[in-house]
Parts: sequence; C-alpha cells; structure tokens
Amino acid sequence: MNDQPNRRPRKPSGKSGKPYRRPQKDPVRFLAFEALRAVDERDAYANLVLPPLLRKAREKGDFDVRDAALATELVYGTLRRQGTYDAIVAACIDRPLREVDPPVLDVLNLGVHQLLGTRIPTHAAVSASVELARVVLGDGRAKFVNAVLRKVSQDDLDAWLERVAPPYDEDAEEHLAVVHSHPRWVVSALWDSLGGGRAGIEDLLEADNERPEVTLVARPGRATADELLASVGEDSALPGRWSPYAVRLSEGGEPGSLEAVREGRAGVQDEGSQLVALALANAPLEGSDEKWLDGCAGPGGKAALLAGLAAQRGAALLASEKQPHRAGLVAQALAGNPGPYQVIAADGTRPPWRPGTFDRVLMDVPCTGLGALRRRPEARWRRRPQDLDGFAPLQRELLRRALESVRVGGVVGYATCSPHLAETRAVVDDVLKHNGGAAELIDARPLMPGVPALGDGPDVQLWPHLHGTDAMYLALIRRTA
Repeated sequence: MNDQPNRRPRKPSGKSGKPYRRPQKDPVRFLAFEALRAVDERDAYANLVLPPLLRKAREKGDFDVRDAALATELVYGTLRRQGTYDAIVAACIDRPLREVDPPVLDVLNLGVHQLLGTRIPTHAAVSASVELARVVLGDGRAKFVNAVLRKVSQDDLDAWLERVAPPYDEDAEEHLAVVHSHPRWVVSALWDSLGGGRAGIEDLLEADNERPEVTLVARPGRATADELLASVGEDSALPGRWSPYAVRLSEGGEPGSLEAVREGRAGVQDEGSQLVALALANAPLEGSDEKWLDGCAGPGGKAALLAGLAAQRGAALLASEKQPHRAGLVAQALAGNPGPYQVIAADGTRPPWRPGTFDRVLMDVPCTGLGALRRRPEARWRRRPQDLDGFAPLQRELLRRALESVRVGGVVGYATCSPHLAETRAVVDDVLKHNGGAAELIDARPLMPGVPALGDGPDVQLWPHLHGTDAMYLALIRRTA
C-alpha cells in the first residue's frame, strides 16, 4: 500500500533513469555571469556594472565579504585572461570558437579561470560551472560545458600555454599575446612605446594582469593624506609613493566607507593621474598665475585636485566638459572646493573663452585607454587599431586649442591615459611642427620629484610595471609667442 498517495513519482531523466534534479543557483557564480553578460551585450565596464550588483546581493543577504571577493575575482580574472582562455577552449572543441554562443563561452571561461587561475579544487570548479550552465543555459549545453572543462582540467596553466602559444622564437608577438592575454596589436604597440627588450614588455603585460591598488586622493584644502591614513588605520593603508595627497588602500579596502570620501573631501584617483595634475600645477611661470583651465574635465578627478591647488594660490579654475552628464560629475567632484571655480559644458575644439585667457591649461584628451588595462581589462578586447584614426584628429585639435587658450609664457599639459605613440609623442610633435615655433616643450621630469625611470624627457611616460600607476603620459608645453 502506498503510504504517500498524493506524491507523484519522480520522472526519470534521459536514458540513465536517474531522477531529475533541479539545478541549484549559486549566487556568486550567477552574479559573475550576469556581470560578464553585461560587459559583452551592453559594452558596459566591469568597474561600473559590478558594484551595484554586489550591493544588491548584500542587501538581499546573499553575500558576505568572502562571496563579494570571489565574485570580483571571477569577473576581473576572467576578463583579464580572456584571450588565453579562449585559446585553451578552442583547443578543446571541434568547431571554430566564433561558433560558440557568447553566453556559453562566458560560462566556459568562468570555469577555466576557476581551474587554471584560482585555488578552487578541480572537482568544485567543474561541478559549480556545470551547475551554473544548467541554470543559465539548460541541461543540453551544460553537458557541452562539462565535457570541455574536463578536458581543460587535465593540465595546469603552464602545460596549456606550452600547447596553445607559438614558441617565442617563431612568433614573439603572438607568443606574448596568448601567454599574457592581450590582443596582438596591443602587444606590438606597447612594445614600440617601451622601446626595450623582452623583459620590459613581459613585465608590463604581467602588470596589466594584476589587480591594481585602490588609491585615494586627499583634495587640498579639504582633507589631508594624514587624515585619510588615520581614518583608515595604519594596518589598512600606506602613504602614496610620490604624491603628497595619495593614500594607498590595502587589498579589500572600501573607499565608500570613509567619511572624507562620502563628503567629497577625498576621492579615488590613481597616483599617476595625481602626478600629472601636480606637475602642471608646479610648472614654473613668469607673470600672472590666476586663471587655470581643465579643458576635458570629466569625470572630475584631476579637476578637483587642480581646483584645490588653485585655491591655495588664490587662482580660479574653469572646468570644461563637452558631455553635459559628465559635466555634472565634475560639478559633484568640485562641490565644496574652498576657492573660486566654474564648471561648464563646452566643446574644447570650439571654446567659448577668448584666446590667451589662461595661465595653466590641462588637456587630458579622449584616447584608447590602453594605459588603464589593469582597471578596465575589457578595454583590451573592445578596442581596435582603427580606433586610433578616430581619436587622432580630435587629440590634435584639442591640443591646438589648448595652446591658443593659454597666454604667452603660460603652460599647457597634454595628457593621455595611453602609452601608444600615436596618441602621445606623435600628437605633440605634429602640433608643434605646425604651430610656427610659437611653443616649446619643457622638461616635465623635475616636476615629478623622486619618481624613477622617467626616460630621456622632456615628456614623461609612467608605467604600471615601473611605477605601479596607470600608464599616464604627460608633455608640458610653454607658449612662446
């Protein structure tokens, strides 16, 4: 007699006759998958997508600190190593990689990262990835994921690289591209910019794949580095290496928990960006030093630092940004600045101010962003060589307008968050070549005191592997006529 007459018998699944089991949703891996899909489908940036997803998960009670750390590692690690993992997956399947649906590839790469890039045990990495595939892809494609990951799990990362990367001696750029997970054209461009041997380029590519420090800036007149250090605690923070306004948080530090950051008296800003602003602010001038311009001010980090420095000298900053919503971010960053400032939405190639108005001008131009691949790893896969052609005319025109906007004897700082020679020296050289000798480069190196390995000058290129900063470029130019 059936003791449970109201319970229906469980249906077998497939030929095995095993009872069907509903897939279990793992909140950490599901969130990581959501973030990767947003990056792929919406061209979003992980550093903008991930924080609200994590915040929502914490509010629901699904996440603790360790869960958030794992989700962050899965997202950023998978994006950084995407090129390497794609090559490994391609070696494990019998069709071209382009024929694998992007959501399937995201699940696969998440699994490969757990197998080859973390300490998660093999069985756990495979089973968790297959379970994720069942949730987001269905049982059929989960079997494909299982088969591929079991092949991947048979070797470690070094063994796979031996198999999928060509020997260095046969094709150095492709070898570096696969081993260090950068597009080949980016490897070539960075190598040209370095101008060095194998050690330099490998050190740089490795640095691009490391998790960057979170660096704070104490905005002059509103906060100090000592205040930030005291509020964070000596065990959780260190002073900046060279910027007197910088504080480096240890791993896991949460900037938003600091009162000074919440109040806008401090912000998150790479030390390289701070050094660029400080160098312009400290460049020697003759005559007046009353009017400063940030001509491409969004989202406002450098503008806020410059505004504080200007206020200490009785100078005023005009922060101009073409996009109105980014101009709004600049206004938020400058709110509460102790000295005079103004924020406007204006196109730097068609400036509304009169020529020769300013004593100091910063023009941090739009660029490919190849200098910030540690922070935005997806940018390396999103950018194309032809993007340089789109930026080049804009960069040249912005620099020309900056030189018109500064007075004779004043200084322009041309900056990019890219080390690509087509966005740095080529732009500066071309503009100076055609301006009739009305401007000259000045040596920026003494204006970054204590910073090593600044090259032959007079311009400066910072590097992740040498300075621990984004790859910021700066040329200081004095108008002479």
